[in-house]
Amino acid sequence: MEGIRNYREVSNLLACAGQPTEEQLKNLVLAGFKVVINLGLADGSYALRDEAASVKALGVIYHHIPVVFDAPQLVELREFFVLMDKYAQEKVFVHCAANFRATAFVGLYLLSKNKVDETEMEDFMEDVWMPNQIWREFIEEAALLLTKNGKL
Repeated sequence: MEGIRNYREVSNLLACAGQPTEEQLKNLVLAGFKVVINLGLADGSYALRDEAASVKALGVIYHHIPVVFDAPQLVELREFFVLMDKYAQEKVFVHCAANFRATAFVGLYLLSKNKVDETEMEDFMEDVWMPNQIWREFIEEAALLLTKNGKL
C-alpha cells in the first residue's frame, strides 16, 4: 500500500507494515483486508486516536496486542499465533509503529508454519530493520522453541 511505512506484502492473504493513517486504513479495506492486528501501543506517539473504533467503523475485525518494544513476551506471540490461525483464510494486515514488532511476529509465525526457514525469516525481518539485542534474544528464544518443540 502506497505510503504506509515499511509495507510488506507477505502473501495474497497477509501483509505487515508500520502505523497506517485513517485514510490508509480505508485503502486497506478497499484492498480487501478483513482483519487488522495492531502490535503497537495505543498511547504511543505513532498511534491513531482510536484505531479500534476507526477499524470497526470500516466493518473490519480489529485485535490489539500491545507489545512493549523493550519487553516483548512469548505470551503475546502465542496470542498472535492464535489470531493468525483463527483468521488463516482471511486477508490480514498486521502492524505496529514502524513494522519492527510486526515483521518479527509475522516472521516467527511463518517459521512456525514451515513457510520459511530461519535464514529466510531473518532476511524477511532484516529487510525492514536490524533487531536490537532485546529482540534478537526474543526471536532466538522463540525460534528455538518452534524448531525444537514445534510450538511455543
